[in-house]
Amino acid sequence: MRRRDFLLGAAPALLRGNTPGPGFRFTDVTTRAGIRFHHNSGAFGQKYLPETLGPGCAFLDYDGDGWQDILLVNGMDWPGRARNRSTPRLYRNNHDGTFTDVTREAGLDVEMYGLGVAVGDYNNDGFPDIFFSCVGQNRLFRNSGRGGFREVTAAAGLGNREGFSSSALWFDYDRDGLLDLFVCNYVKWSPALDVRCSLDGKTKSYCTPEAYRGATCWLFRNRGDGTFEEVTAQAGLFDSSSKSLGVTMFDYDLDGWPDLFVANDTQPNKLYRNTGRGRFEEIGVRAGVAFSEDGKARAGMGVDAADLDNSGLPSLAVTNFANEMLGLYHNIGNGIYVDWAARTELGLSTRRSLGFGCFFFDADLDGRLDLLVVNGHIDEGVDRLREDIRYAQPPHLFLNAGGGSFRDVAAEVGDGFASPKVARGAAFADIDNDGDLDVLITTNHGPAYLYRNDLRNGNRGIRFRLRGTRSNRDAIGATVRLYAGGERFSRLVRSGSSYLSQSELPVTFGVGRRDQIERAVILWPSGREEEYKNLRTGRRYLCVEGEGIREEGA
Repeated sequence: MRRRDFLLGAAPALLRGNTPGPGFRFTDVTTRAGIRFHHNSGAFGQKYLPETLGPGCAFLDYDGDGWQDILLVNGMDWPGRARNRSTPRLYRNNHDGTFTDVTREAGLDVEMYGLGVAVGDYNNDGFPDIFFSCVGQNRLFRNSGRGGFREVTAAAGLGNREGFSSSALWFDYDRDGLLDLFVCNYVKWSPALDVRCSLDGKTKSYCTPEAYRGATCWLFRNRGDGTFEEVTAQAGLFDSSSKSLGVTMFDYDLDGWPDLFVANDTQPNKLYRNTGRGRFEEIGVRAGVAFSEDGKARAGMGVDAADLDNSGLPSLAVTNFANEMLGLYHNIGNGIYVDWAARTELGLSTRRSLGFGCFFFDADLDGRLDLLVVNGHIDEGVDRLREDIRYAQPPHLFLNAGGGSFRDVAAEVGDGFASPKVARGAAFADIDNDGDLDVLITTNHGPAYLYRNDLRNGNRGIRFRLRGTRSNRDAIGATVRLYAGGERFSRLVRSGSSYLSQSELPVTFGVGRRDQIERAVILWPSGREEEYKNLRTGRRYLCVEGEGIREEGA
């Protein structure tokens, strides 16, 4: 495909036929790693809407030892139905391929009806804090730096605000060096407001979101004293018509200010452009990302944004309901997007899938971002009603072959990776510090799955962990650009994305067989720009704003 056609939005292809293997294998290490978790949706036959949605998951280095730990969100039994106690689970990385459940000693052995999670160092003390989005009261836990967390929801000004929250993220929208908090809300629902829906007129079924009123998302500005101020309306984000499930941050117009894309269920998606003056402008329709190609609002679930084609322009992926297909909005320049998926086999391969978590990552370290989509229906009764759509569904792993072509290799990477699941959350991280990216998947009312990436193709990566000084300490919002062999690659440090989940904060670039890169440029949220030359690949680097770069390990 000619470069001109690629930039103008020519549709990609889904490769078939005689093609080489993916060059890596995903090995299921859940049991041997010590991850013993079963999500509790609270379902007891009343078909409450929240039972269909969770849970999310996150990778984080909660103890600052340089190894990624695992956090799994959990629900609970509904009031009056309590039988078993269920809480989130925190697993500490033991550096040997195993994890230890430290939930109780870390102070997270707390019951809540959790759905999502966002991780960020909101007080810039060097230790990541945890926000849980919940049905009812959301929860904020501050990291003590001594291996534990303390709930500070009320003290931080986030109490007395109950809702039906879904995805969330930390970002510094005003670039003052402090992380602010954005929280998606789904619909106006509580057990008292529950609507009875039925497919056959007799048996209760889960309602679609059309049965409920929408709810606005929330923006909380960090005051810098451990408290937050709600600024939703004054920031131009109040919208009670939305039914939001997924959110990602990215720099839509490359002006250095973080923008937001919100995936809505049966309502138009929203693209909020940061004006840089404390307000956002909603431009979803203008940008071409609010609807499907035929002008319909779809059931947006998960979302991610990344420089998919190494053009320097971010593209968007949005998962949708069965019979709606994936949305893959390609940035063709001038602030306009075209949905590739709708005109290709990429869309056809996802038409029968009900997608939730999704993310871009370089699974084979060839320098091109691939796309993982995990799937699963919301009602087990679909198996009796439909022959073409199942409750448990296999994931899609679209390998980016370059030139706008993709190949679904989920069934080729082994060890049950493509087995049908009722999947929801998904995240990635390098759990063993070997340079490639491993995958975590959660399921509704089921187990979590941890897959180790065993790379076989000889490709290498290069990894950067950023620490802000003038910028927020996590450097969320920083862009890292690599230049090698006439090519340019870019990654954004960010919280949130996927669905109810968060991947690791360090950024990993695949560089193929290269031994070194010519340049790395970091654009910090503060506006500072730093450049480093002739870096070896297969290495991990720590970059401290204003203080330079050092190698962390071979």
